[in-house]
Parts: sequence; C-alpha cells; structure tokens
Amino acid sequence: MENIIKFLESLLGKSPELMVFLLGALPVSELRGAIPLGIAKFGFSIQKTFIIAVIGNLVPVIPLLLFLNYLSKELSKISILGKFFDWWFTRTKKRSKIIEEYGTLGLILFVAIPLPMTGAWSGCVASYLLGMRLRYAFPAIALGVIIAGIVVTLTTVGIIKIF
Repeated sequence: MENIIKFLESLLGKSPELMVFLLGALPVSELRGAIPLGIAKFGFSIQKTFIIAVIGNLVPVIPLLLFLNYLSKELSKISILGKFFDWWFTRTKKRSKIIEEYGTLGLILFVAIPLPMTGAWSGCVASYLLGMRLRYAFPAIALGVIIAGIVVTLTTVGIIKIF
C-alpha cells in the first residue's frame, strides 16, 4: 500500500484529497485503503474521508457496468491481460454464489463485505457475469459500497473489530 501511495504522490503531488479519492477508485485498494489513509495518515474528519472515498469508489462503477464486456473482449486479446481477466472472472464467479441465490440483495452483501475480491470492482464483474441489468446492479453496488464504507470507517476508528 505504501508503494501505491508513493506512486500516487509522484504523479499527483501532495494532494491528500486526490490520493484518498484515487485510492478509493483503484481495484486493489478501494475503501479498505482509502478510508484508513484519509483518517490515519492525513487526519481528515470521518465525514470528509467517508465522502471522498465512497465517491472515489463509485466513480468507476457505471463505466465498468456499461463497458466491461467490450473492455474484457478487447483487452483479452493481449495475452497477459487475457490471463488476468480469465483469473478475475473465474475467481469472482466462484465467490458470487450469494448473488446467484439472493439476486440484488446478494450483490449488496457481496460488495458490502470489506474483504479482498468483494468490493465494487468485483461486484461489477459479478453482475456482468450473472447478466444483471444496470438499473438493478448500480443501486445494489452503491448501497454495498456505502455499507462497506461504514464498516471500514468503524474499524479504522476502533469502534468495531473485524478479526
């Protein structure tokens, strides 16, 4: 995570708000990286951090839902990216049984669980693989992101413990 922060600083300068926003938008970190960064490293208020991180996490969702099919087909033509998409789609499909069973509610829960491979990006992949329509997938992912943001925030400030 520290390497990602250093890389972002080298690209963006020292804008802490922009770093929290971008860390929230990245598939590797999402809210699990952005919220602790904003609160613990930059000393932002809980509200400011939450809003910046959640907006950052939601920014890629609609483009992913709209263009994931096209992007995955085009980028899969590049050998290493094809292997990555195969791995990501297979892994997400295995973890998306809750969505298959409970539909939109399952997608909310899938995104809300702040664990690796269960955030907004994987929620977009799961909804794509399961053929969910944008009008159901986006609100479910957005609600899941908000719930995950609350859980990560409460964990970051020490109100709850996940493990």
